[in-house]
Amino acid sequence: MDKEFSVDSEGLHQAVELMSRDFSSAHGLDLPVELPQLGIGSTAALNSLAPNILGGAARLGEATSFAHMDPPTPWITWAVTLWNASLNQNLLHPATAPVARQMEQRVVAWLAPFFGMNGGHMTPGSTVANLTALWSARECAGITEVIASEGAHLSIAKAAHILGLNFRSVPVDANGSMDAAQLPINLSKSALVLTAGATSTGAVDPFVLAGRAAWTHVDAAWAGPLLLSKYAHLLAGIESADSVAVSTHKWLFQPKESALVLFKDTEKAHAAVSFGGAYLATPNIGVLGSHGATATALLAMLLSWGRQGVAQRIEHCMDLSHCLRDFVVADKRLELYGEPQTGIVVWRPKDESLFDQVLQQLPVGSTSTTSIAGRKWFRSVAANPSADIDRLIATIQVALPERT
Repeated sequence: MDKEFSVDSEGLHQAVELMSRDFSSAHGLDLPVELPQLGIGSTAALNSLAPNILGGAARLGEATSFAHMDPPTPWITWAVTLWNASLNQNLLHPATAPVARQMEQRVVAWLAPFFGMNGGHMTPGSTVANLTALWSARECAGITEVIASEGAHLSIAKAAHILGLNFRSVPVDANGSMDAAQLPINLSKSALVLTAGATSTGAVDPFVLAGRAAWTHVDAAWAGPLLLSKYAHLLAGIESADSVAVSTHKWLFQPKESALVLFKDTEKAHAAVSFGGAYLATPNIGVLGSHGATATALLAMLLSWGRQGVAQRIEHCMDLSHCLRDFVVADKRLELYGEPQTGIVVWRPKDESLFDQVLQQLPVGSTSTTSIAGRKWFRSVAANPSADIDRLIATIQVALPERT
């Protein structure tokens, strides 16, 4: 038997040990330009790659990490992801993933009721989840156009283009939410996409609109997990939608690539996007053919933490965003774009000439930027439960000029 396909306890132990080393001084990609004729062996390869992979990565769990919607991941997901890689399960066929298929069904059954949905399946991300939902809308409801706000994720327009559907955007209000007054009157051939946590602002569209169109889809990629927390009321009305997309690799702290597409009538929706094949024991559902056992890591975390553990970490992230919001409002040198709704704080110096100067002085990973109506803003995202908000605020204060 080829030993490279067997458990090497010493090699795996070394891989874990390398994770604890400090490679922060490593710079650049130190690899051969061409494919080597002879391999250097697994142990040497690990030692060679550690400075690149571990030293060159963005540190999403650092105290100053507050810039993006990409969270750190709990160690239990690392372990289960290792198991997944060793087993290489393929959920396309029951024979190649007997237990993993059941685990995906179970984790969907655990989470779907929080969204008012009765089932669904996993996808590699909300881009594919949105595409799948709108594909179902086209087949089940006969839609010919997709309508979303100007703050909707680019994957919505992309999905409409792929599906051959017209796309129409609707202006947003002062807080970044869809302006309901700007909606067309006749939505009988439309899929209305409502956003729960806009990428730039974290804004939530008015869910009172759910059900007004032939099909309502909610892109809850970012804010969907709030439904497991005390902030569930912020998404009240989501249960009236026909489909929901959730990125579990955002506020459910999963490794890339992990998301859910959920449906009100899963049997009908899945039937509309299923294809059979001579070699398949069951129809293939959705956009993907082969896909891995992504659900096992999510299930492991949910089993470990329970709903309370998930809620605790999301609520802590919301508290961090509230602290930053309060600081921005209290400091006369700063301005707030709008009241943060889902853990995203959008702010800037009142003196626009200071924008780049302030950005350069903030720690790497602490702040991202976005453009809204032609103006540049800082964007701080509470995706990291380990963020040190006091430290971030202190660095902002240092970056700003003295009060006059």
